[in-house]
Amino acid sequence: MTSGSGRGGASRETVRETSARKAAGARGAAGVRGDAGARGDTGGAARDIGGTGAAVAEDRGRDDEAVSRFVESFAGVFVEAGVQRMPARVFAALLAADSGTMTSAELGERLQVSPAAVSGAVRYLSQQHMLSVEREPGTRRDRYRVRNDQWYEALASRDVVIKRWQESLRDGVRSLGPDTPAGRRMAETLAFFEFVGEELPLMLDRWRARRDELFG
Repeated sequence: MTSGSGRGGASRETVRETSARKAAGARGAAGVRGDAGARGDTGGAARDIGGTGAAVAEDRGRDDEAVSRFVESFAGVFVEAGVQRMPARVFAALLAADSGTMTSAELGERLQVSPAAVSGAVRYLSQQHMLSVEREPGTRRDRYRVRNDQWYEALASRDVVIKRWQESLRDGVRSLGPDTPAGRRMAETLAFFEFVGEELPLMLDRWRARRDELFG
């Protein structure tokens, strides 16, 4: 009886020790995962959503907080100029990326916003010629890019808009009458946009020459 009781006690003790070791192992694994999360090591999660971490990884040598402050500050300037906040943030994020390009998932990760928010923003920016859309080779994902000459392209595209404004303003002058106060106001506005339309191509030509001089 005593011998059997001793074996049963030893067996129960062995079970308790095994359970304790398993629990300690689980806590250790959780601690490793927690440390990785604290360090911002999201490589596994990035791979799960199609390489989201690629754009973030290329910029790791920089101060992330400083970059984030720039993105929000630059976006704020755009908002003050009349651009919606989300397109402004997306454009600033692309501008701050070394590659100048990101996927929708990468932008969502960088800005901590939903795919729907990114989609609406890039659609607006594309319509304004402030970014270009490229298909990522071998995938169905689009990449969004800002180029060094993006400002030039965006401004050059305004020539079409300016011509439309001129046509509408001419109709306004005719409708209101050139001798009425409203007609004269409209005529002065038309003259301004005609001036801008004439000067814009010349200014862009001068910029191309300056760009070549400065950057080769």
